[in-house]
Amino acid sequence: MSNNQTEKLPLSYNKYLRVQDLINLQDCLSEHPDELLFITVHQAYEIWFKQILHELDAAISWLKADRLPRATRAINRVVEIEKLLLNQIHILETMTPINFLAFRDELNPASGFQSMQFREIEFSSGLKHENILREFKDDEFAFARLQERFTQDSLADAFYQALERRGLDVKEPKLAVVEILEHFEERYEEFQLAEALIQHDEYFSLWRYHHVKMVERMVGAKRGTGGSEGIGYLRTTLDKKFYPELWEARTYLDAKHSGESGCPFAH
Repeated sequence: MSNNQTEKLPLSYNKYLRVQDLINLQDCLSEHPDELLFITVHQAYEIWFKQILHELDAAISWLKADRLPRATRAINRVVEIEKLLLNQIHILETMTPINFLAFRDELNPASGFQSMQFREIEFSSGLKHENILREFKDDEFAFARLQERFTQDSLADAFYQALERRGLDVKEPKLAVVEILEHFEERYEEFQLAEALIQHDEYFSLWRYHHVKMVERMVGAKRGTGGSEGIGYLRTTLDKKFYPELWEARTYLDAKHSGESGCPFAH
């Protein structure tokens, strides 16, 4: 068949989704049957990370255009993906610890710490640390992507810029959030957005926690394959937050200043 005839073939499901390429991407380094599961789960993570980054970029663009409901919808989609990723962790727990150890040494010195897209999600959400960026200095491709996101406005930046354009004083961000929470009916678009952001923060934190417990269940206190402290390092990440002001604002809430008079139907 000539090339011209091949090009005229109708689009198929397998061709559109490049299924042949996808199922050829799982290259196991051992003969252990559980290694395929390990690779599949982590490759699926990376595909979903790509989609999360797409949605975060969209949300930032919508915020800069002052279209808060569209931004909120994009963040809500991120939250739904994170719920799925939370459950996906537990698929790995169907491996027995001894079966995981049977191929774990083959992974050295690779480590989940090196997930470029995971770090991109952190940077784009608002959690930026130069020491993380420096860890990728020897990976030209990853470093370039991370450096770009490090210098760009994050979702947190775009959020507070949007609030300022809408007349809120963001010099003390937590107080701007208090204003939204106390007057959520008058500030409903801002309130919905803030709630979506705190959900994103919450589910990402829950993912960290479940990941820590899964690792502890599989390998205990062994050092990480990349040389890190393993479970010790992972535990230090549990308190990280993208939007600490959203959490802190709850402490400063005062119903007396909200104008909330209770249910209008109360007798």
